[in-house]
Amino acid sequence: MTTPDQPPKTTTGEPVPTDELTRIHDTFLHPLIDAPRESQAVILAQRYLLSFDAAHTRRAYGRDLKDWFGWCQLLHLDPLEANRAAVDGYARHLATRPDKPAKPATISRRMSTLSGYYKYALAETVIEKNPLEHVKRPSTPADSPTLGLDRGEAKALLAAASDHSLRSQALVTLLLHDGLRINEALGADLEDLGSVRGHHTLSIIRKGGARRDVVLAPSTAQAIDAYLADRETGPIFITKTARRWDQGATYKTIQSLARRAGIEHADRLSPHSLRHTFVTLAREAGVPLEDVQDAAGHADPRTTRRYDRGRHNLDRHPAYALSAFLAD
Repeated sequence: MTTPDQPPKTTTGEPVPTDELTRIHDTFLHPLIDAPRESQAVILAQRYLLSFDAAHTRRAYGRDLKDWFGWCQLLHLDPLEANRAAVDGYARHLATRPDKPAKPATISRRMSTLSGYYKYALAETVIEKNPLEHVKRPSTPADSPTLGLDRGEAKALLAAASDHSLRSQALVTLLLHDGLRINEALGADLEDLGSVRGHHTLSIIRKGGARRDVVLAPSTAQAIDAYLADRETGPIFITKTARRWDQGATYKTIQSLARRAGIEHADRLSPHSLRHTFVTLAREAGVPLEDVQDAAGHADPRTTRRYDRGRHNLDRHPAYALSAFLAD
């Protein structure tokens, strides 16, 4: 244990540098009111992000806040003095920017991040009113915009992955059979593989930081075992240099495999497309909605229905029945 006259040490036993201790104290422990006014919004953001367990959540919210602070800087506005009009202007800016207008779902998520930030500021008595309180957020489409695969395309993608490499086969099989988010799959380590009551399992960190066990079907477990070979520790999915495989590279791999499989919309696919496919095909296979919801880690069944509804709205559209009826 460190005594008052000894500097704190890191987990490796090395003393923490004095300048690092000062930075930590100023950012997280020093009274915010004593910090320079121009630094208070950023310091508050760092404290707000500290309340989230999942690293990818902190990164995503951090990017949202950085973009908002950049907008405020353009307006010569202190973020802690922003009002509803400034937020409405930011939302309109996102929707109409000439280079790449943001989709309604992106704007809604940005507004959610800002609302959480200002709720935190309100709780810390830094501000007196949340400027997001009455801001209208854009409605998101009832159907998921993510493009999924039908049964034939999914089987073709599995075959292409099997022909390509053991790593591709393991990843595509895992994503299609279990519907994992790509960060859940890439964040898993060999130590997370296990067995529960005869089921092969993988322990993953869900959105929000909760750890959950997912079942691996025999074909999934076999694909992962074949890929791992004699490895015993470290990330499951790695590069040739033994580093953890990154999300950007998996996007290229999925699209390349889809082109090999002859899938028409290959260049529009992403790892999330396989999660979408998991939901739609599981429902098509007769799996109850609540079981698919649990497996996908959706807190709200309406989220699962958004994935499931899009393709089947087309398959069951009354236009087919009516055209046949009128043709008789």
